[in-house]
Amino acid sequence: MSFVDAHRERWGVEPICQTLQIAPSTYYAAKVRRPSRRRQLDQQLKPAVSRVHDENLGVYGVRKVWRQLGRESLPVGRDRVARLMRELGLAGVVRGKVKRTTLPGRSPEPAHDLVERNFKAVAPNRLWVADLTYVSAWPGFVYVAFVIDVFSRYVVGWRVSNSLRAELAADALEMALWTRRGSQLEGLVHHSDRGSQYVAVRYTQRLVEAGAVRSVGSRGDSYDNALAESVIGLYKAELIRRRGPWRSLEQVELATAEWVDWWNRRRLHGANGNVPPAELETGYALACDASGVA
Repeated sequence: MSFVDAHRERWGVEPICQTLQIAPSTYYAAKVRRPSRRRQLDQQLKPAVSRVHDENLGVYGVRKVWRQLGRESLPVGRDRVARLMRELGLAGVVRGKVKRTTLPGRSPEPAHDLVERNFKAVAPNRLWVADLTYVSAWPGFVYVAFVIDVFSRYVVGWRVSNSLRAELAADALEMALWTRRGSQLEGLVHHSDRGSQYVAVRYTQRLVEAGAVRSVGSRGDSYDNALAESVIGLYKAELIRRRGPWRSLEQVELATAEWVDWWNRRRLHGANGNVPPAELETGYALACDASGVA
């Protein structure tokens, strides 16, 4: 029909239909036929699919768009979501490789790997992981530090700097401690690689003051901090590579603040049962209150 409509003024309907070997009556019947119920439902669902994709920074793929529509009580099959996203030209981001930015450092005292690649926690503030990444900007590299709570994948601390100085990691840690102010942190395990920023005296002393236990991965083994690197990989894929080029540190900082807020409060996480980190932690707190567990 679209082909005939596009060329009917030049060639006429009957000659086109004769060439295509279809009856002109088929064309005229289709022009007056109402769209099928399936097509009508598709047209109703497309705005919702586009909205969910747009509201989540345009990074959601089929699975997460489908999950979010389900959370909004919009019953739709996953295959239909995939088809509608193809028709709308929408797609999720593809994660790339993450470049390591921490440099090996010497710890003032021995530290062991208390995690051993078992990135699981039964409650908030039991296990944090920390790492750094870089962003290429016009003035030069910008560096970003993250601290993540393993229980919910909540980003509890982050900082942006134009230098890889030790204070960058320490500032992210201070934000994490401020975010969790009033919480019981005694016995918290803080895990990182052996980068000089994380074995610096100031950093280790601050962990001791907070009652946290330091854990470091094996030298040169990225899998020993895999969860932090996974989050950073998503940060680069969902924000940095999509929004560049970056003009300044301030632009990166503002965009990172927006991404962290979305990540913590709205982004669906498969490891969380497809709920945002903040929602998972709120549910955990309510369950503890109901059972009388502190």
